[in-house]
Amino acid sequence: MTDWPILSTVTFLPLVGVLLLLFMNGEGANGRRNVLNIALLTTVATFVVSLFVWIGFDNSNAGFQMVEKHEWLTTGISYHLGVDGISMLFVILTTFLMPFCVLASWVSVEKRIKEYMIAFLLLEVVMVGVFVALDIVLFYVFFEATLIPMFVIIGVWGGKDRVYASYKFFLYTLAGSVLTMLAIMAMYWQAGTTDMTELLKFGFPAGMQTWLWLAFFAAFSVKMPMWPVHTWLPDAHVQAPTAGSVILAGVMLKLGGYGFVRFSLSMLPLASEHFAPFVFTLSVLAIIYTSLVALMQDDIKKLIAYSSVAHMGYVTMGIFAANTQGLQGAIFQMLSHGIVSGALFLCVGVVYDRLHTREISAYGGLVNNMPKYAVAMMIFTMANVGLPGTSGFVGEFLTIIGVFRVNTWVALFAATGVILSASYALWLYRRVIFGALEKESLKVLLDLSGREKLILYPLVVLTIFFGVYPAPVFDATAASVDLVVNNYTAALQAAKNLALNVQ
Repeated sequence: MTDWPILSTVTFLPLVGVLLLLFMNGEGANGRRNVLNIALLTTVATFVVSLFVWIGFDNSNAGFQMVEKHEWLTTGISYHLGVDGISMLFVILTTFLMPFCVLASWVSVEKRIKEYMIAFLLLEVVMVGVFVALDIVLFYVFFEATLIPMFVIIGVWGGKDRVYASYKFFLYTLAGSVLTMLAIMAMYWQAGTTDMTELLKFGFPAGMQTWLWLAFFAAFSVKMPMWPVHTWLPDAHVQAPTAGSVILAGVMLKLGGYGFVRFSLSMLPLASEHFAPFVFTLSVLAIIYTSLVALMQDDIKKLIAYSSVAHMGYVTMGIFAANTQGLQGAIFQMLSHGIVSGALFLCVGVVYDRLHTREISAYGGLVNNMPKYAVAMMIFTMANVGLPGTSGFVGEFLTIIGVFRVNTWVALFAATGVILSASYALWLYRRVIFGALEKESLKVLLDLSGREKLILYPLVVLTIFFGVYPAPVFDATAASVDLVVNNYTAALQAAKNLALNVQ
């Protein structure tokens, strides 16, 4: 196991599929089937290999494991990979969701299927790269590279306003990233290294931390997305094809949260404490405001997109509570949201493939002729609300407890989001699933096909499993989370002692 560069294998294995697809003809029924089969095999193989990362992972070790390091650019920037308990689970989440994206595109994508699958496989490479990179420049390269395949996926295979949505997504993200580049250069000049393991130990001056924190915040808050820079997300979701929405909600929003944990909290603790009230304010605004906006939507995808912004509000709150419960809750919430919101978008895709509309008013009474679909959708809706017994509950509950220990008012306002999320999620479910089956167009709809069961049933199982038994996630993250929290409190204590000595 030790000699095998497993992280490089997981990261770049999808490129094998890309190469195979490049030399294939994707035209005609046979060509299309071959393209889909190769994409599916590649993503499943990548997921299987990524499971070896979890199997070989030592939960008791808080540091980075399976490290690979090679000189890359002669300036000291290296090709440096490794995972700890926090990043390892995001790698698994990414590789786990990709086969579902391929299956979801089996029927719905009709044109240029070869290019579509190549874009997805390239997106998988760079997303996994973000989570395993241990060099700040390598991280930035992967982080920025996620933009391009997603921009193409929305812009080419999206809905009728796809070009507007893809440009909005691109420009918002790019604006935040320019400042990140400056912050990375400043860190290199100050610390003399781009190695993240060294930067985690390096104490940046308090004044500099403030500026670095704001620069990183610009990029990560847009990626999350936090209120008020969230407006690109509903547009991107509505226009993106089903698989694009799944990967956008399931993984790409988590890049921002991961960045906050890895950079803002771990490397810039003094600034993180200073700006925590600011983050709490934005998080509470996000939870309450976007939940109210979700109540007003008439498009199913837009409603789920706004609910994603509200759920990410819990994540940012938990991260900057900077205690064990808050951080564990935030990480669990990100993983759970990846499964649940991905599943909800897949559910929307199921009915969209049949009726080609996402208007809530076009549906109603689906429980009568699509009972299996109704049950699956109900489980994901309940998880989205945060019902105990589903994975959605564990993360929300822990983040609220973590924040309660820091600021009771923030926790109180955040808890209102639980009530609001129940309002819009149950309202959506009642309008789409319950009621009399009156519309002629709905009476001919068939229940889940074999392919759709293959997509939704595993997600149902995971949603309930992690809701009842979240231990596998907490066991993996515990040591790394404790290390982050202990380093954070130690840095704050050292700064206080220094201030007292100066006086």
